[in-house]
Amino acid sequence: IAILFLMPLLHTNQSQGLQFYPLNQILFWYMVITIILLTWIGARPVETPYILTGQILTVLYFSYYILNPIISKFWDNLLNN
Repeated sequence: IAILFLMPLLHTNQSQGLQFYPLNQILFWYMVITIILLTWIGARPVETPYILTGQILTVLYFSYYILNPIISKFWDNLLNN
């Protein structure tokens, strides 16, 4: 949860809305699905298939915070050129 406090610092977009960032729209829904699946997997018993699934979903969850600023910078550079 502490990583959520970093999100305002990572927001460096030149435009305000996601309508100007189509790749970030896809990334947003990727994040929503990941959170829903992590919530579901957290209610499952600690057994073999659920442990690996939880670990993979956790990597996907934290990769959002790495990919979001990178894609935003890429899209801003693409729009400015």
